[in-house]
Amino acid sequence: MPFIPHTEAEVREMLAAIGVADIEALFDEIPGSLRCGSLDALPPALSEMQAGQLMGARATADSRPVCFVGAGAYDHHVPAAVWEIATRGEFYSAYTPYQAEASQGTLQLLYEYQSMMTALTGMDVSNASLYDGASALAEAVLMAVRAHRKSASRRVLVPRSLHPAYRRVAANITRYQGIELVDLPFDPATGASDLEALERHAGEDITALVIPQPNFFGVLEPVDEMARWAHANGALAIAVVNPLTQAALKPAGEWGGAGADICCGEGQPLGAPLSSGGPYFGLLCCKRALVRQMPGRIIGRTLDRDGNPGFTLTLQAREQHIRRSKATSNICTNQGLMVTAATIHMALLGGEGLRRVVAACHRNTRRLVEKITQIPGVEIAFTGNYIHEAVLRLPVPVADALRSAAAHNILGGLDLGRDYPELGEALLVCATEKRSDEEIDAFAAKLERVIGLQGGTKCRLVPPR
Repeated sequence: MPFIPHTEAEVREMLAAIGVADIEALFDEIPGSLRCGSLDALPPALSEMQAGQLMGARATADSRPVCFVGAGAYDHHVPAAVWEIATRGEFYSAYTPYQAEASQGTLQLLYEYQSMMTALTGMDVSNASLYDGASALAEAVLMAVRAHRKSASRRVLVPRSLHPAYRRVAANITRYQGIELVDLPFDPATGASDLEALERHAGEDITALVIPQPNFFGVLEPVDEMARWAHANGALAIAVVNPLTQAALKPAGEWGGAGADICCGEGQPLGAPLSSGGPYFGLLCCKRALVRQMPGRIIGRTLDRDGNPGFTLTLQAREQHIRRSKATSNICTNQGLMVTAATIHMALLGGEGLRRVVAACHRNTRRLVEKITQIPGVEIAFTGNYIHEAVLRLPVPVADALRSAAAHNILGGLDLGRDYPELGEALLVCATEKRSDEEIDAFAAKLERVIGLQGGTKCRLVPPR
């Protein structure tokens, strides 16, 4: 069946019924400057078989490089059972569960996800996901401004050690809403937020303080001190977390004693594979007192008239999601399939399994850093504790080193030059539990050779095992 099933005769009949000469006339209110013009560059249509062959060829052309890039999207092992279950028809094709009587399976799964997420983060309430970690931060900022009515400034302190993409997305979403995002510098020695710079804002009207853990550099932030500062200065504390590392670190709900008020982040480390940029999903949790300001869908457990347990959307009517500017949020699409995978992933691994993954990532990243810093001229950029990412300074251009590594099927990390030029030739590296000792040794050997050739340094090559 063609995408548009109407015949030419049917189209003419419909146009005649509404008194329009042609389809083009339906769009005459769109200025010509906004139109894309003709689509002459599109190739001829392909048959199903030809399209399948083309996609197969494109997939084959994609190599499977060894990945040492993190920066918000991580190459973790995903048990085979996760997507075997998530792609069953009951989950794969499920519609938004507005009709509780027809959606108990989906609603129960989302409720289980919320329960797991609150247990992981130590928060009181979780929603059933947002688009991604960056938009989840933007929603957390909007939520904080709505909830903190005693603060008139609408100023939010945002550390420069937070993911640059998160900061850009939050700025784009909030800039025309009278909200000011104020940069908080990081300590050039430790890589963590500068507490002295934070203290200079003491006594000011600050609506919220964003606290990443770990931060974009992989460094652990002084979350207890930052959360206590926020509450002592009448501000809300917004945690931005990697949910996997929450299994091994102090949960956001316990930071500074009183805990963060809102917790958000990217859920990709929980069962979502690296897949050309997504789709991923954003997590958002909060204290019970703020639940009325929480965007997205929230699932509740209740009893039916016969006393049997059941699940339903709660606190927000369906109409809440389509009220445009009056809505709690216009970013309410539920990344349901990703949440399904995350729920299955967390259920399979359990708390102990998640902690073991974090420990393996930390062990591999420490080994990677130790191996590479043995190369003359390479040093770790920060003294702060890190968990499964770290920043290294190279004696040669990072872009050249990464290009050479890519030629040998190695994705060697992220060049920080665009977002943090003050760090010089800085490379962000990550080694998840999937990286073997042989892969780490091979990367170190390749990097040593590149530095030796480009920097003129006489190096001892580290042979791969």
